[in-house]
Amino acid sequence: MNSEIRNLEPKQLWNKFADLNAVPRASKKEAQVIAFMKDFGKKLNLETIEDEVGNVIIKKPATPGMEDRETIVMQSHLDMVHQKNADTHFDFETQGIEMYVDGDWVRAKGTTLGADNGLGVATIMAILESTDIPHPAIEALFTIDEETGMTGAMGLKGGLLEGKILLNLDTEEDDEIGVGCAGGVDVTATRSYKEEETPEFKIGFSVTVKGLQGGHSGMQIHEGLGNANKILNRLLFDGFENFGLRISEIDGGSLRNAIPRESKAFVAIHEEAFKAEMAELANEIKAELKTMEPDMEIVISNIETPKKVMDLGVQEGLTRALYAALNGVYRMSADIPDLVETSNNIARVIVKDGQVKIACLTRSSVESSKWDLANMLRATFELTGCEVEFSGDYPGWKPNMDSAILKVLDNLYEKMNGQKAHVAACHAGLECGILGQNYPEMDMISFGPNIKGAHSPDERAQISSAQKYWKFVLEILKQIPKKQN
Repeated sequence: MNSEIRNLEPKQLWNKFADLNAVPRASKKEAQVIAFMKDFGKKLNLETIEDEVGNVIIKKPATPGMEDRETIVMQSHLDMVHQKNADTHFDFETQGIEMYVDGDWVRAKGTTLGADNGLGVATIMAILESTDIPHPAIEALFTIDEETGMTGAMGLKGGLLEGKILLNLDTEEDDEIGVGCAGGVDVTATRSYKEEETPEFKIGFSVTVKGLQGGHSGMQIHEGLGNANKILNRLLFDGFENFGLRISEIDGGSLRNAIPRESKAFVAIHEEAFKAEMAELANEIKAELKTMEPDMEIVISNIETPKKVMDLGVQEGLTRALYAALNGVYRMSADIPDLVETSNNIARVIVKDGQVKIACLTRSSVESSKWDLANMLRATFELTGCEVEFSGDYPGWKPNMDSAILKVLDNLYEKMNGQKAHVAACHAGLECGILGQNYPEMDMISFGPNIKGAHSPDERAQISSAQKYWKFVLEILKQIPKKQN
């Protein structure tokens, strides 16, 4: 029940999170949450602005005694990833997230939780509403569409903000201070094909890969999680090679920034022996991935024989291209230990009604490496007759180890916790690099509470970490440097 969430400490934070989570807020469908946030600002009698792309800015003056401090921008994104388990009945467009407490964690019932980046939004809301928290002048920046294109950050024009320091609250480890992130580009391959009448004497089967953990395609791309699209293609490739399997339809994955948890195909084949062969291969795959994917299921079921199948030549090219296309880590950073530099997520595969679509998200903290991998994928798919489009390109955020606000947070974290923070760049896409294009002089930093399993129904936020993080935020506000003359 959300009532038990509201009783968690700090109540200011969790109550605002519960308020926010009652509002549907899918990426590119943020009208309700934009209206909610504008109404919130106006009820506080604070200057509230909606820019031309839908970002909301709420400005609050400094509390007494803090007027001589630099104005800060506190920034989080309003949208959230909408994912649910296959057996969960939930309408993201009309329902609020149903939360519950599980020990030291807050979870959602069969859906994503929205802690990414809802806890950041709730933090800023709580501070804007407060009457007893000391802080400098604040420009609260709530961006839209971070999860599916970062178009809010891209559309934010220069001149709207005066703050010299930006606190981005979108990091998911409470001992980490973020100073850099990866950029990304969408790589989308499409082509048409002729549908053929299914040859006589074929038997219909559905082949389903499900029960994978999924997760964040940036932060978790190195963990060895299974990609349902790649696993399904492995099965289809084997069935084609050994039994002449013909593909009718494929529907795999969902969002570009989520590691695919489920993928399904409808196929036609001559021999029942295919089922036993596939079961054997399925057991081998499950044994390979049992440590990371203990709940994976591969289900092969008889269905009515499909009436149409793919053109044979196109099918052969498709299965080979999906086998060859890189998924996972392409290169580790040579400069920052344990940081993924460049990766790709084969996020979505659709084959239906004479059309093929393969959607990937390629990430890198090095622009040249990002385009190297993007072009590798392009070449792979073009060899099969696909047209390949690059879209949604956004830059990374280059670390500034001489940052003044970094020094403040680094020293404060050690003082409060008795150990050094982990100062790091991440492989996720934060908005700082994009915002820095129009605000190049702004000093930026990112931090946040522990959030696990983001972009999947296993998303959860740690209660004790949120308490630690909240205390950190309050101390940071007190330590913002004085204005430079």
